[in-house]
Amino acid sequence: MQKNMADSETIVIRAESLLARLEGLLQHVPNAPDWGALAWRWQHNNGRGYLEPIPYPHQISLEDLHNVGEQKAEVVRNTEQFVRGVTANNVLLTGARGTGKSSLVKALLGKFSKAGLRVVEVDKHDLTDLPQITALLRGRPERFIVFCDDLSFESGEPGYKALKVVLDGSLATTSDNILVYATSNRRHLMPGFMAENLETKYVGDEIRPAETVEEKVSLSDRFGIWLSFYPFDQDEYLVIAEQWLRHYGIKKFDGHARGAALHWALTRGSRSGRTAHQFARDYAGRCALSKKG
Repeated sequence: MQKNMADSETIVIRAESLLARLEGLLQHVPNAPDWGALAWRWQHNNGRGYLEPIPYPHQISLEDLHNVGEQKAEVVRNTEQFVRGVTANNVLLTGARGTGKSSLVKALLGKFSKAGLRVVEVDKHDLTDLPQITALLRGRPERFIVFCDDLSFESGEPGYKALKVVLDGSLATTSDNILVYATSNRRHLMPGFMAENLETKYVGDEIRPAETVEEKVSLSDRFGIWLSFYPFDQDEYLVIAEQWLRHYGIKKFDGHARGAALHWALTRGSRSGRTAHQFARDYAGRCALSKKG
């Protein structure tokens, strides 16, 4: 009798210990997303994926984005169609670093959030969770952009096929309240190799690309809108630098500021919108500090 009681107590202790460990594993994972947020980031906690609200989304105004007028107009038009409930396309933004690709997507939230637009940021390593993410979003009244920033794949990465399926490649229909917007420095999202071009065949007058090339192109083909962003020349860079200086309270873009902007770009090896913004923050901070003595 005493042995049975001791065994029971041991089982209870072990069960309580197991429950405590499970509670520790499951802590900080919400049972349901906070749908009151404007943006989320897909996160993992001990193997469980969940939507983590972003309390202070990066607020960028579309008016602050210069030298990308055509790209901006096209993305805004497509997004307006989407939030109004009519047909729209997934969007792929490719091109030089620091030219405003990511900023353009972030700026859409400020313009269309009152119309129901929401953004879910998903890292490329979490793209295998896209079916789970879309299942959470499907049926919601909001309009969701699944945002994949700086996207590129190496051969064999599992997220590559998961994204293909979500874009257009499953027996299940895609939800009409979800679009994918992605940015990348690669036009076709995967590296290209010389050996692949050597596999191209000529049949009569027809050029038939190798199957490897076709496979790589097939992902980018699933984006209805492709937009390219190009490096800025010196004059374009200076215009953006001047604009950001005005934003930070420096009204006069004199010879000293112009020279400092060019020197900053030279040391960074880049004339991009990001470089101009970083210069303006540094220059405006220096000016403010000098006034304080």
